[in-house]
Amino acid sequence: MAKPPVLTPRAEDFPRWYQDVLAKAELAENGPVRGTQIIRPYGYAIWERMQAEVDVRIKAAGAENVSFPLFIPESYLRREAEHVEGFSPELAVVTHAGGKDLDEPVIVRPTSETVFGEYMAKWTQSYRDLPLLLNQWCNVVRWELRPRLFLRSTEFLWQEGHTAHTSQADAAAYALRILHDVYRDFMVEVLAMPVLVGRKTVDERFPGAINTLTCEAMMADGKALQMGTSHELGQNFARAFDIAYLDGEGTQQHAWTTSWGVSTRMMGGLIMAHGDDAGLRVPPRLAATQAVVVVIRDEAGVAEAARSLVERLGADGVRVVLDDRTDTSFGRRATDWELKGVPVRVEVGPRDLANGQVTVVRRDTGERSLQDANSVAATVPDLLETAQADLLATATAAQEERTVDAGSTEEAAAAAESGFARIPWSALGPEGEARLARSAVSVRCLQRPDGSVPVTDDEPGLVAVVARSY
Repeated sequence: MAKPPVLTPRAEDFPRWYQDVLAKAELAENGPVRGTQIIRPYGYAIWERMQAEVDVRIKAAGAENVSFPLFIPESYLRREAEHVEGFSPELAVVTHAGGKDLDEPVIVRPTSETVFGEYMAKWTQSYRDLPLLLNQWCNVVRWELRPRLFLRSTEFLWQEGHTAHTSQADAAAYALRILHDVYRDFMVEVLAMPVLVGRKTVDERFPGAINTLTCEAMMADGKALQMGTSHELGQNFARAFDIAYLDGEGTQQHAWTTSWGVSTRMMGGLIMAHGDDAGLRVPPRLAATQAVVVVIRDEAGVAEAARSLVERLGADGVRVVLDDRTDTSFGRRATDWELKGVPVRVEVGPRDLANGQVTVVRRDTGERSLQDANSVAATVPDLLETAQADLLATATAAQEERTVDAGSTEEAAAAAESGFARIPWSALGPEGEARLARSAVSVRCLQRPDGSVPVTDDEPGLVAVVARSY
């Protein structure tokens, strides 16, 4: 009798496969309140790596970390009408606390432009105080109607950056810097995910923004996932919260602000972009555990040799763990490590070790090789870099293969059934965008023909990238 698969095959039921990976790889599960999520230790370890990599890039861009309150006075949101209108259906509002009705309802933050604006106004008097570059790592709440772990949850983790500048040009340049030097660099170099960068259309902009820039990635089922956004807010929030300064001539001016963020949605992107029918495949630069040394049977000095190998790998900077749980079958343990997507598995058993060898398994390709037990530690770092590059190359090839050029709205809609379509924005326009939306297809971004980010929506020759999305 054939052994049933551990996971639902992706080709059979992609959403069910996704849920299986979340559970079997011990990444996350639903919380007690609808739409909330519990991130388990292995999943949180990966998120911590994401957080660390993004954080170092944010700091390199000059921003400093702060912490702002979870609760925001309702009056703050009302002061920026377009912003509150955009978020109104998703707001969680507290009206009763401490055993009595509150004099003013408070909002559980869906994002923090308003409260940052209030305090940026207090901290800004002169042009010498600008640019003010702030970031916080926190949780936010948006009351999702159709929650899905990591992709759309009522509460999620993220970073949100908020900045104030003396000019529109400086604000625009900084928003673009965050998109390229922080988000795109992290996604390509660490997540091994090719992303398209571009401008959102007017209908897809962040509420209150004059421009939204985006990183869009293709998942293995051909749908798009918005991985991160960077917004130019113009002077909308500066006027609402009086973020003003005296310029070099002593004239009072309103600042120009930006906001930008990535979230635990990237965990969902990791799963859906790189996962296969055996589970996760974690890029080595991201992996909290890059290599696992597995003791097949604890006899003939195997455990001692495995511990020595772990020490050597650790000394070379490899994030490595020892699996010496010989009271659990080797097959079960190997399957578990495959599910978790650890990039390299080194199997140490008595027969191979008697010949001075160990078995090395690459998770990304499944390739197995016998290697010298004494020199294997020196080969693993190079193997990790090879796996990193190969995952990016594989994802890039898949994206290119499933991206087609379309000449009409109908062709674009048909192509979006299985991937991305590129269509001249002049041939689509807002009317075509609206027609696509009725078929649950959206314009993911506007690009120049070379894939770069346009400065305005009306540059000649712009291309619209359209797809179905999460």
